[in-house]
Amino acid sequence: MSEKLVKQTIAKVFDQLADTLISGEYGQKPRVAITALGSEHGEDEVIKAAEGALKFGIDVTLIGSKANEKVNTVLVDSEDEAHKKMEELLDSGKVDAAVTMHYPFPIGVSTVGRIITPGMGKEMFIATTTGTSSTDKVEGMVKNAIYGIITAKACGIKNPTVGILNVDGARQTEIALNKLKSQGYDINFAQSKRSDGGAVMRGNDLLTGSADVMVMDSLTGNLMIKIFSSYTTGGTYESLGYGYGPGIGENFNKLILIISRASGAPLIEGAMKFAGDLIKGRCLEIAGEEFEKAKKAGLNELLSELRAAKKQAGEETEVKAPPKEVVTSQISGIEIMDLEDAVKMLWKNGVYAESGMGCTGPIILVNEAKTDNALKILADNGYIAKEQTEC
Repeated sequence: MSEKLVKQTIAKVFDQLADTLISGEYGQKPRVAITALGSEHGEDEVIKAAEGALKFGIDVTLIGSKANEKVNTVLVDSEDEAHKKMEELLDSGKVDAAVTMHYPFPIGVSTVGRIITPGMGKEMFIATTTGTSSTDKVEGMVKNAIYGIITAKACGIKNPTVGILNVDGARQTEIALNKLKSQGYDINFAQSKRSDGGAVMRGNDLLTGSADVMVMDSLTGNLMIKIFSSYTTGGTYESLGYGYGPGIGENFNKLILIISRASGAPLIEGAMKFAGDLIKGRCLEIAGEEFEKAKKAGLNELLSELRAAKKQAGEETEVKAPPKEVVTSQISGIEIMDLEDAVKMLWKNGVYAESGMGCTGPIILVNEAKTDNALKILADNGYIAKEQTEC
């Protein structure tokens, strides 16, 4: 055997060993496609990211209009053609995941972003950032929590902590998730770093990364991911983190991750690494397992109850207040959007109540002697958690 052939053989062996070390338990390099057309920063910015992703042991397929010697390239002339090629590669199994700038996910599917928090430099998952989990906000946020858990587990966090951002619907989401947990679906709730704690997170918790998974509606999540990815650049160039993440939803069996037209090479590179992590972490398999666990714990029934409660609230007739009383007892933990409905629920049950705003959020004021009865009425009708009646 010639010296040249010996060197080539040795080099090939070392390449194979390196691939094995990089791919780990997955057994092969993750195969990720990236569409290059449509970026506000030009196609070369995406190409730069595709080349950079090679260092993560990713088998990159670049779909664009420019040939490239460093990565596999599929040449196309338009964004539409690029998306068609991306779909073909996914459907044929030639790639395991794809990163692209937009995708028409069906209702029920939304994306889980991944950021680096500026306070502690901690990674955190934003659930969710694009797409629509449900046309109902609370139902969507309940689903988003599960989507976030799936993504975090696929990225190696065995028991991720879950926090709920203090937006409209947060308290109702907390009640629903607590019920799901009590029925057998394991949710590891985070605690706010603020002195009063709790699973409902403040703005401070976003900066410190108080939870592994931060649950919110996708419009708020979209705003958050844009701020966290570009707050150091003035907003025109998204440079930090891993992008808007994979579309997650029951029976959605493709790994498609979203970036923005404003995303720069560092973030796009991070998104491709994110895709590789999800492939190696068996994301689609974990999704199937988590949805099955959640359904066994009564997820579908819980979501039906939420829809029924909303419909019933919309059909309520005008309720008159009982005779006015002195109200000094405060009941907190009520969703701001449900505050007036909760007051009317108490009126309907003969308890005089008024709404107000305390130092930690919305409150209902009742007579001291009627506090226990008011708590029970509110808990029975889903306005507060059952645990509050035990305080």
